[in-house]
Amino acid sequence: MNPRQLWVALVTIVVKEVRRFTRIWPQTLLPPSITMTLYFVIFGNLIGSRIGTMDGISYMDYIVPGLIMMSVITNSYSNVASSFFSNKFQRSIEELMVSPLPSWIILLGYIIGGAVRGLGVGIIVTAVAFLFTDLDIHHPFLTIMVVVLTALLFSIGGFINALFARKFDDISIIPTFVLTPLTYLGGVFYSIHMLPEFWQTVSLANPVLYMVNTFRYGILGVSDISVGPAMAAIVAFIIGLFAFALWLLERGKGIRS
Repeated sequence: MNPRQLWVALVTIVVKEVRRFTRIWPQTLLPPSITMTLYFVIFGNLIGSRIGTMDGISYMDYIVPGLIMMSVITNSYSNVASSFFSNKFQRSIEELMVSPLPSWIILLGYIIGGAVRGLGVGIIVTAVAFLFTDLDIHHPFLTIMVVVLTALLFSIGGFINALFARKFDDISIIPTFVLTPLTYLGGVFYSIHMLPEFWQTVSLANPVLYMVNTFRYGILGVSDISVGPAMAAIVAFIIGLFAFALWLLERGKGIRS
C-alpha cells in the first residue's frame, strides 16, 4: 500500500473510533465530568478547606492536575479495551486482519482513537476545574506533551488487555484491581513526602506517580520526583508496550482460534 492509502486507512479507523464514543456521549463523556465535579466539591472544597495547603499550594489547586490525569488514564484505557474487544467478540476485527492493512496501522488507529477520548475527557474535566479554581499553567508545552503521551500509553495498555481478554468480564479486571489502585496511590490526593520513608520508596515503583507529578509540575511548577527521568520513562514505556502489542497482534493473539 502506498502512503496515501495508509493515511486514508489510519484516518478511517480513528474516525470510526471517535464516532463510536461521541455517538453515545451521555455514557462516555458526561459521567467523568460529573464524577470529577463530585471530587472537586468533596475533596477540594469540603476536605481541602480543613487540610489547608500541600507543598505550599492550596489543596484544591494541588489535586486538580491529579484528577485531570486520572480521568485521562481511565478513559484512554477503557475506550480501547472495550472497543477492540467488542470487535473481537463480534468477529468484525477479522475483516481488518485479512485486509492488506499492516498491523501497525490497525494498532495505531485504535490507540489514537482511545487517546482522543482520554484527551477529550481531560479537556472537559479541566473546564470543570476552572469553575472551582483559577490556575496559571507554568509550563504549557510540558503539560500538553505529558498528557498526550500518557493518553497514548494507556491506550496501548487497553489494547493489550483486549487482546488477552476472553470475555467481557476480563476487560474490567485490570482497571479494577490494577489501574484504580495505582492511580489512587499515584499521588493524586497527596504528596509522597507525607509518607514514611519506607512507603515513599515503595511509591517510587508506581509508574502513575511519575505521570501525575510530571503533569503537576507542568501546571503548578511543583513535583515530588525529577521530571526529566520521568518523561524518559514514559517514552520508554510507550515504545516497549507498542512493540509488544504489535507483536501480539501480528501473531493473532486472542483473535485466531
